[in-house]
Parts: sequence; C-alpha cells; structure tokens
Amino acid sequence: MENHGSITSAARTLGYAGLLPLLLCIAGLVLLPMHRTLLLGAGFGYAALIYSFLGGLWWGQGVARGQASAGLFGVAVLPSLIAWGLMLLQQLGWTTGQALLVLGAAILVSPAVDLVLARTCPTVRGWIALRLQLSLGLGLLTLTLALL
Repeated sequence: MENHGSITSAARTLGYAGLLPLLLCIAGLVLLPMHRTLLLGAGFGYAALIYSFLGGLWWGQGVARGQASAGLFGVAVLPSLIAWGLMLLQQLGWTTGQALLVLGAAILVSPAVDLVLARTCPTVRGWIALRLQLSLGLGLLTLTLALL
C-alpha cells in the first residue's frame, strides 16, 4: 500500500521515551529490591496501559478506513480485554510475574496486526519499523521485569 508522509522525529523520540517507565522499574528492582511488589505492579500497569493503547490505534485505523470489518474492531478490543483478564487473574492468585510473562508475549506478537493492516491501509513511512522496534523493546522489557 502507498505510504503517506513519514514518522516525525517527535513521534519517534516520544515513542522511545515510552520505554523509560519499564527501564526505571527494572533499575528499581536491582537497586531497591525491598520495593519489589510496588515495582512489579507499576511495570505491569504501565505495560498493560500501553498494550491497551495499541488496540486504540487499531480501532482508530478501522474508523479512518470507513469500511473496516467487524473483525478488525474485534481484534482492536482484544488488548484491553487481555490486560483486564490478566489483572483479574492476579486477583485470583496469579503472581504479577506470571501476568507480566503473558503480557510481554502478547506485546511481542502485537505487530502482526500492524503488518496485516499495512497491506490494506496506507501507512506513514517508518510506521512498521517503529512499531516493530517499540513492541520488541516493550515486550522484552516486560519479560525482563517478569524474570527478575
């Protein structure tokens, strides 16, 4: 599909800055292990918010198309439902580490939706590369937090 424009440096910079909260949680676990519960919870909450945000991006692309399928909107709500389900599972006995593992894996898989959308919907130059980089970064940081 044809590209329209390109990712701005502000979008790229702020996208990468979005990895900082998880980096800080990881550093906090290393430097302040007595705050483990707080840092794992904060990391999970942030990663879940960003994952949910990705669904919002897909929803917006569907609305912008004007003729998107119900399937796209269904996929777009999955990140929020998965994040909510993982929060519920924590209340039912899962550890935050277990929830972080599943969430990290889901984030790593999320660019597959963008790759499918890019085949049928115009994207800005650099969008897929940025999505792959940010999802790889966020997914790996989430998994790292889970394993610490």
